[in-house]
Amino acid sequence: MIEKNFITNIVEEWLKGKDYFLVDVGIDPGNKVTIEIDHAEGVWIEDCVDLSRFIESKLDRDKEDFELEVGSAGIGQPFKVTQQYYIHIGNEVETMTNQGEKLTGVLKDADEARFTITVKKKIRPEGSKRPKIVDEDITLNYQDVKYTKYLINFK
Repeated sequence: MIEKNFITNIVEEWLKGKDYFLVDVGIDPGNKVTIEIDHAEGVWIEDCVDLSRFIESKLDRDKEDFELEVGSAGIGQPFKVTQQYYIHIGNEVETMTNQGEKLTGVLKDADEARFTITVKKKIRPEGSKRPKIVDEDITLNYQDVKYTKYLINFK
């Protein structure tokens, strides 16, 4: 079976000097190798083809047969690496906490340990008859969420 670390090292070699980053490497028992990459401005099919050819040049089908699939991290799919948070700062995201609370808002900031989203919250100011919508920043640690994903907005 092809080793995940071996494929990861090949992909990292191809990524050097490029603005792309590795999101995931998957290898199933039948040697189906799946690579997901991402880029702040989207992934170009030509680059997926180039990476696929680069990986194939490093593997020997006579030694071990494999199926190779190279693509972009799926839009609307949960983030897998912190770099995905960085490139989506300023965009609307959905987060599900480990406690089952779903938050929708704008990704305001992210670092290696946590991220902040700005959500709209309805409050009734003291002495006011009507509720008012205000922005509230919520900071969460990555380990406190089940998922965060980019929301596609067709408005």
